[in-house]
Amino acid sequence: MDQNFTLNQIKEVAAAVWKEGKDTPIWAFYAPMGTGKTTLIHAICEALGVTDTVSSPTFALVNEYQHSGGSIFHMDWYRLGSLEEAIRAGIDEHLHSDDTCFIEWPENVPALLTGPVYEIRLSLIDEKTRHIYSSVKC
Repeated sequence: MDQNFTLNQIKEVAAAVWKEGKDTPIWAFYAPMGTGKTTLIHAICEALGVTDTVSSPTFALVNEYQHSGGSIFHMDWYRLGSLEEAIRAGIDEHLHSDDTCFIEWPENVPALLTGPVYEIRLSLIDEKTRHIYSSVKC
């Protein structure tokens, strides 16, 4: 996917990225602060029928949500300072669970991202418009 979108189009974008990336369990969301990573993750979870409250796991590091296809682990690596800290927090166990993992701030511990990763890159065009680019990286 490579397109601009507004918040009014986020449900369509969420459905399209899920269709494109659903076979890749690890999703890495790259974007500056305030660009809409959590908002997009919320829209994807909503499209999957998640009824749990979807929010950024900034302080908890990981939130778990349930949908008909299993678990989704929503991670926020913003506060992680090292690979060792991530391993102590049990992050690697979630990554190897075969459940879907949505990761905000994956660039903070890139060594954890082994194997195929569905990368989503968001950028700010203006106050109402974002650009999304997504692809699978091996």
